[in-house]
Formats: sequence, C-alpha cells, structure tokens
Amino acid sequence: MTIRILLAALLLLAACSKQEAALPTPLEPDSNAIAYFCHMSLPEHEGPKVQAFMRNQDKPYWFASVSEAFVFLQTEPFQPKDLVVVYVNDMGQGSWEHPAAGAWVEIHRAHFVIGSRRTAAMGGTEAVPFAAQAAAEAFVRQFGGQVVDFDAAAKALAIDQQGSAS
Repeated sequence: MTIRILLAALLLLAACSKQEAALPTPLEPDSNAIAYFCHMSLPEHEGPKVQAFMRNQDKPYWFASVSEAFVFLQTEPFQPKDLVVVYVNDMGQGSWEHPAAGAWVEIHRAHFVIGSRRTAAMGGTEAVPFAAQAAAEAFVRQFGGQVVDFDAAAKALAIDQQGSAS
C-alpha cells in the first residue's frame, strides 16, 4: 500500500512539473503591446505592467497596470478556466519609469504594496508587485503603503473599485 501511495505522489509531482514547464515564457512589451482596457501602447505608461496568457493563444493580454489586471481577473466571465498564467513586473528591479527587462514574477507568487503614493498608469490605486518581500518593504519605507499577498491585494483593489464607483 505504501509503495502505491509513493508512486501516486511521484506521478502527481511529475504532472505538476510538466504543467509548470509548459507555462509560456514572459514576453517584453514593445510598441505592438496594446493594453487590454485603454487600448494604448504599453511603453506609453510608467510603472509595472502585466501579461496574461490564455489557453490556445500565443500572445498575452497586456495590462498597463496591475490594478487593471486585478479588475480583469475579477470580472471576465471566462476566468479562470482559460487562464494559463499571469506575470507581473518585479518592481524590485529596474525603475518606475523603466521596469527591468526579464524581471517577471507569476502574480500569485508576488508580494504587493498597496496604499503607496504611487498610482496606477491611468490613475487610481495600484498594487505594486515584487518578487522579494525585502524589496517590497524597502519600497514601503520610501513610498508608504503596506506589503500584502495576492488575495489581500485583490480584496483591497475590489473594495477600492466599488468605492470609486459610488
């Protein structure tokens, strides 16, 4: 019985490894990367960007800000079954004006700063993503806010969206 459980665990682990290996590689936004909501070219915006890869699509949906991606994740009817992966810029690298090329982190693994003095690309509340908690804490010391996980950031942005709609 123990050998069967061990084999089942190994098969599950192998399946998970294959699924992670199959994730698309993050792309770098260029002038052809158009934001999903505002339909503007991503290089026209400062701050963190987001790319969401959907099943059976080789090009991602682009977002000019993390707050827009959270709105997308909370409102689109085809979520999450068609969603493969969402990457956010690691703002611990590069600058606000120029996030570092290749510095992407899967959205659920990021540490977010909410309530800082930095705003989203089109204005409003932003959740600033970091791969490392220490980098997020350094950002808080400079720009204010608090470090939270994905779920807390999503909740904070949902509340902010509801509050701004009234």
